[in-house]
Amino acid sequence: MYATNQFRKGLKVELEGIPYEIVDFQHVSPGKGRAFTRTKLKNLLNQNVIERTITSGDKVDRANTEQKEMQYLYRDAEGYHFMNQANYEQVVLSEEHLGSNKDFLQENLEIQVMYFNERPIAVELPTFVALKVVETEPSFRGDTVTGGSKPAKLETGAVVQVPFHIKEGDVIKVDTRDSSYSEKVNK
Repeated sequence: MYATNQFRKGLKVELEGIPYEIVDFQHVSPGKGRAFTRTKLKNLLNQNVIERTITSGDKVDRANTEQKEMQYLYRDAEGYHFMNQANYEQVVLSEEHLGSNKDFLQENLEIQVMYFNERPIAVELPTFVALKVVETEPSFRGDTVTGGSKPAKLETGAVVQVPFHIKEGDVIKVDTRDSSYSEKVNK
């Protein structure tokens, strides 16, 4: 159980049987009445964000979550297959569990899988992944003056905006948090 004075960003709590992560909170002490905490919570099952007001002194349950390191194996009709690095147990996750993270999965990539009550509910990718550009428009002389960007299709099927000097066959580093180009990787 957590009291409102123990709240911090990233803390995982359970309300009404649903796991949430605290996104933001603010302790409020009005002139009259009891103090309370205004809290923004992200539902870990469907990623929706809600706001809740919790009276100071009230306690919320700790979410029964656990992170396990897993390796991405492959995708088939059943879903996305992952293997636990410790005991070689395999688990299959659907597209709903992965969300936009599926665009950056490549075989043998090590990720964190979050479990709630012994059930996998979400994945957390490394912050940066190196992916090969398989399709992009060629650069033209003079393009660099504007400092713009162009779309590039990556080996996983994801499309990101890259600088004009990037060409097919280049390996780039992509930030998985916002699907943005970070830098070109030297081979």
